[in-house]
Amino acid sequence: MASAAVNFYSRQFLLGHVRSILDFYTPAAFDPTGGLYQNYKDDGSIFAPERRHLVSSCRMVFNFCKAYELFGDEVYRAFAAHGFRYLHDRHWDPGRSGYHWTLKEGHHPGDQTNHCYGLAFVMLCCAAASELGLERADQSLDQVFELMEQHFWDSAAGVYADEATPDWSRVSAYRGQNANMHSCESLLAAFEATGKVHFLDRALTVARTVTVDLASSSDGLIWEHFTPELKIDWDYNRDDPKNLYRPWGFQPGHQVEWSKLLMTLYDHRSEDWMPRRAQELFDRALAICWDPTHGGIFYGFGPDGRICDADKYFWVHAEAIAAAARLYQHTESPQYLDWYNRLWQYAWEHFVDHQHGAWYRVLRENNQKYSDEKSAAGAKCDYHTIGACWDVLRHLP
Repeated sequence: MASAAVNFYSRQFLLGHVRSILDFYTPAAFDPTGGLYQNYKDDGSIFAPERRHLVSSCRMVFNFCKAYELFGDEVYRAFAAHGFRYLHDRHWDPGRSGYHWTLKEGHHPGDQTNHCYGLAFVMLCCAAASELGLERADQSLDQVFELMEQHFWDSAAGVYADEATPDWSRVSAYRGQNANMHSCESLLAAFEATGKVHFLDRALTVARTVTVDLASSSDGLIWEHFTPELKIDWDYNRDDPKNLYRPWGFQPGHQVEWSKLLMTLYDHRSEDWMPRRAQELFDRALAICWDPTHGGIFYGFGPDGRICDADKYFWVHAEAIAAAARLYQHTESPQYLDWYNRLWQYAWEHFVDHQHGAWYRVLRENNQKYSDEKSAAGAKCDYHTIGACWDVLRHLP
């Protein structure tokens, strides 16, 4: 779709785009028996209504919290509150002090594995709910932080572990940056919501460990997988570069997402290394992974610099848009505004569904869709796109 008249870097455009995404979800999202639906076809119709995932339950609440923050529509607040109650009534298991990773038939425990990644999104959800003054939000925020500290925090390593058995009796040997990246994101949100400095302190420790200390062993870029001793595991999921949460290879989307987070951290604890690392991560990711033929960002590349997954994922582009805006605002360098507009132009032409609303989830190298499933439990609910627009909006001059 032509976009010559679109000013992507304007409040009017960003607010309108967020509203268009919400207009896709709102008509069908509310499940009167509890929670918010998570599986949508391209046209907005629901499939697999019983399938629920902790990550999507949290992200849907985040979406409607930010919607209420931006527009003040009480419907959005009601949806957020409804989803937040579901998180406590269905996902939370007081008997074992853990959150169900998945639910069967919408209400019954499925996978009960404890994931730091999941707890990070519970924290993000609670922080957003706290800003709306939702019931139990502050209490739940402190509770999930204590769970993460008690069971996953490795003070000697300066990172969180990833996974534990349902009864917390055994913690997996795997260490990964993805759970730590989202923990940093959630800790920053918790600090912004409450002003409690221990959240910011922990976010700083995680960010420095991942983006400086660990990245020094991989030529300044952020690798995904590590041993308990935080040695790089170059072979973990080598045969599974499309793994949803633990893909093999360098992820350009995570380089740019860390770029955005470092600039957020810099807002609160300004240290010179933060914008410098943010620029390095963004610049190198785009230099390696921008597709010169079809446009867009390739999903992954190996240690040799060769592309290992040429698909185009919606979230990678949303995070790159937010990072480019933050870097432009900090440096005033036109190259970052150019990237911002180029990324939006690509997304506008290929990811945004101009008929039904919201973004397609994943495209082939040639920008063709894989299926008619726009959003799926655990995989997508447009939290990245709404979050990116919200982040740019709150930092516009």
